[in-house]
Amino acid sequence: MSSQQNRQGYTPGEQQLLIDMAHDSIRHGVLRGTELKVHCENFPERLRDPRATFVTLEIDGRLRGCIGSLEAYRPLIEDVAANAYSAAFRDPRFPTMTPEEAEKLDIHISILSPPEPIKFSDENDLLKKLRPGIDGLILAEGVQRGTFLPSVWKQLPDPATFLQHLKLKAGLPADYWSGTVTVERYTAEYIPSGND
Repeated sequence: MSSQQNRQGYTPGEQQLLIDMAHDSIRHGVLRGTELKVHCENFPERLRDPRATFVTLEIDGRLRGCIGSLEAYRPLIEDVAANAYSAAFRDPRFPTMTPEEAEKLDIHISILSPPEPIKFSDENDLLKKLRPGIDGLILAEGVQRGTFLPSVWKQLPDPATFLQHLKLKAGLPADYWSGTVTVERYTAEYIPSGND
């Protein structure tokens, strides 16, 4: 195994530990109403490295919660546990998760690379630089900010449509543009639950 593979991909065992942690965190939240305390020292070193993640919850193929971090500021295993709990109990689009729902969940974890700014002269130039299916994007204008994970390209494969919906998510009009818009890109390693 090359050092590049070693740095980037997580082994099936590591992936399963992350999925199990997300499930445990949500079950703990259902039973106790509080976040699960993670003992990082009990996990492999690579799962203790600071990484940013998003945890997406689905039931029968429908979104049931999605919360994440854009900056790596805590251990990967802890970030997954916290974001799984938040996706189940703090996503403002959904009611608090019930015990029945918790048993039916499909959990997907996206482990993000550090964001990198995209340099562009205008909106058309930006659209030419996007990599559909690869790039996650963070669009910001002043205090308004929105992100789409790379997996969103499945629903919005056209770059112009992808960007319009991202602007809406950031609280801006779909046709908004100014010289102060900033866009960063990141990639994500996707870990599906065993039900996929």
